[in-house]
Parts: sequence; C-alpha cells; structure tokens
Amino acid sequence: MSRLTHLDEQGNANMVDVSAKAVTHREATAQAVVSMQPETLRMITAGEHKKGDVLTVARIAGIQAAKRCADLIPLCHPLMLSKVSLELLPQADSDSVLILATCKLAGQTGVEMEALTAASVAALTIYDMCKAVDKGMIISEIQLLEKKGGKTGHWKVTP
Repeated sequence: MSRLTHLDEQGNANMVDVSAKAVTHREATAQAVVSMQPETLRMITAGEHKKGDVLTVARIAGIQAAKRCADLIPLCHPLMLSKVSLELLPQADSDSVLILATCKLAGQTGVEMEALTAASVAALTIYDMCKAVDKGMIISEIQLLEKKGGKTGHWKVTP
C-alpha cells in the first residue's frame, strides 16, 4: 500500500509539492444521487417549485463549488479549471436526481476533488431548495466515477 501523500515524514499534514510534475490534460467525473418523494421530483421536473428552477440553481452551485474547492478543502491546490459541467438527470424509476459533475484542466495535479465537490454541493443545493416539502431526502452514492491524466493515467470505477 502506498503512503498518504498529504503527510510528511513526521506525520504532519502538508500540501503536496507538485512543482516538478508535468503539465498534462486532466479530467474527472463524479456523481451524487438525491432520492426524494415522487411528488418532490414531479414538482422539480414540472418547474412548479416556489423557489424557482431547482436544477438550474443546483447546476450553478456545483460549478461555483468546483471553482472554490481549494477554499473548502484545506490541502487542495487552487486550480485553473478549463471546464466544469454538471448534468442533473431526473430518474423517475427511482424518484431521484442523478448528478454527474465533470471537471477538466491542463495542469500538474488532478481534478478529482473539484468534481466530487461540485457533485456534493449540487446535491446539497437540491436538498436546501426542497427541504420545506421533503425533509426525508437522502443524498447518497457520492463517488468518483472516472479520472484521466497524470502519472496514474486512466482510472474508471468498476461496476
């Protein structure tokens, strides 16, 4: 097993030095799922929510979150993202919204945390906007689905 990169020889937390790493194209996709009552999903998809367009607000929140990842997670590097995209896909068969967040850049470190943060904050935004009508929503399945680039190359979750 490899050692944790955010700890020095004395076990102290530190930011990894990436200055010697090559600049490569890097991309990561993460997901989150928000499960809810059927009526809550119907209200979202029909555009009948009093607070406005839930999915658009969640998309914007996810994009903002990816851009602010280094402010939220102490040892993350601030990155010059070239692309952040979020798909919010209502799933009628499971009364849920599947969130897919993809982040891209050309840089010296990966964008996995940015994609995970984007998916998480988009899910939290859906919860926040809908909690008045459905306090029992469940946020789950937050995970990295795929990453490309860097020393470790291409990785994809196996089903």
